[in-house]
Amino acid sequence: MTPSARVQAAIELLDSIIEAATAKAAPADRLISEYFKARRYAGSKDRRAVRELVYRAIRLCGPRPASGRAAMLAVAKHDKEIAPLFDGSTHAPPAIGENEKPAKTGIAVNWMMAKLTASGLDGPTAGSLLDRAPLDIRVNALKADRAAIELPEGGENLSAPHAIRFPSGTNIDQWEAYREGLIEIQDLGSQWVCEAVGAKAGETIIDLCAGAGGKTLSLAAITGNDAVIIAADTDKRRLGNLAPRAARAGAEIAHTVLLDPGREMEALEPWTAKADRVLVDAPCSGSGTWRRNPEGRWRLDKTELERLTELQDHVLNLGAQMVRPGGTLVFVTCSVFDEEGPWRVDAFLERHPGWEAKPAEIAAGNKRGLGTRLTPLHDGADGFFVAILQSP
Repeated sequence: MTPSARVQAAIELLDSIIEAATAKAAPADRLISEYFKARRYAGSKDRRAVRELVYRAIRLCGPRPASGRAAMLAVAKHDKEIAPLFDGSTHAPPAIGENEKPAKTGIAVNWMMAKLTASGLDGPTAGSLLDRAPLDIRVNALKADRAAIELPEGGENLSAPHAIRFPSGTNIDQWEAYREGLIEIQDLGSQWVCEAVGAKAGETIIDLCAGAGGKTLSLAAITGNDAVIIAADTDKRRLGNLAPRAARAGAEIAHTVLLDPGREMEALEPWTAKADRVLVDAPCSGSGTWRRNPEGRWRLDKTELERLTELQDHVLNLGAQMVRPGGTLVFVTCSVFDEEGPWRVDAFLERHPGWEAKPAEIAAGNKRGLGTRLTPLHDGADGFFVAILQSP
């Protein structure tokens, strides 16, 4: 592909990503993968260059652009080497019109910026949400030790007990250590919130929003497979991925429970008021993961944020019913908005008299309300909020 053809390919992909974001359909990484599967002629350098252009445009444009061309014009405005590639040649974008306007740039649309500011994120901290993320792994303590593990490339040992960092794009999934379950891909922030759970051997622990089980596997490793761990979720496809992942990691998961939305307690009844700890890694806006999914800013609207906060209240209420007297409920979101963090904790404590918020005992994050918040700028991790709630 010529450099001009790469720009045109990025424009076509951005059009698809903008359309999908509007409809809350497929994510950008899947659309990029599908685009190149249909274009086998594109070499690895072409794919890498086009992908880089696409994500430059997504990170640059805070408000959702009107078109992929407008988004790439914004890139061209900031990079003088891009503008001449709009030359109208074969497979290239048409020349830039005299009155054409690029898409608006910025961190996010105005209402989101207002929420970031109200949530205590200043300019540099908010800007760090769009930095390119590194690739973090967790050494699986069930099979390996960070101090002794041998990997094809040297990484940076991080502050969390089992975390190692590599550059973005490192092909971890091609390594034998990954195939054998010695390591898992897991962001530093995600590892810290798992440590915050305080899981101990001999306990009954419920991961109430387990998804594909990344945190479930971490809890199994932390407890040395000496805990009764129950993984529950409403997504059958994602929950179905846990069994093969657990087998590879050597993790023992006592039960996987598929939940029917609105009727969750029917499936959870055997563990009502019996769990020592319940992790509620609640569905959220994902504002803390914009480094990895920057088009998430284009998907979110006020109505969706309100729906998510209501869902967070719902799953917290479910989790509270699972906790034994004196047990612990751990609330986590990968969001930096106060609506999805401190405000949900305050609302929970109003609904549940006698419960108390306790400090998260981790060497990361800063106090935010009655919980702890991690950010890329201050913690080198995705944005997370975690609160420890103790039952009376």
